[in-house]
Amino acid sequence: QVQLVESGGGLAQSGGSLRLSCATSGFNLDYYGIGWFRQAPGKEREGVACFSSLDATTYYADSVKGRFTISRDNSKDTVYLQMESLKPEDTAVYYCATPKVEAACTTIRSLGVINHRYYWGHGTQVTVPS
Repeated sequence: QVQLVESGGGLAQSGGSLRLSCATSGFNLDYYGIGWFRQAPGKEREGVACFSSLDATTYYADSVKGRFTISRDNSKDTVYLQMESLKPEDTAVYYCATPKVEAACTTIRSLGVINHRYYWGHGTQVTVPS
């Protein structure tokens, strides 16, 4: 059974940092990429970052490039999203997800943010007050 459990969200000051964790089970991270997505109130869910061991690639949305870093702890089957220089516009519920097919980040980007194409975690709230 595929499971993804996010943690690490909370309240951060503008310019501050947070580290989100996505603990995974039920599938092999060596073959399935992991994406971090976020959804702000009244907005559509968007892709933020992606990590793939399949082809050793990462991807970042322009809005977070240079501020967020995605990484994997092989020993724990956990993927992290280190978020630095946080801005109020980063406020959202953050989800990690893995596609239902073996896929690296390039393929995940082509899948788009279509819910039924992924297994999703429950989300973790990140709030950066203005």
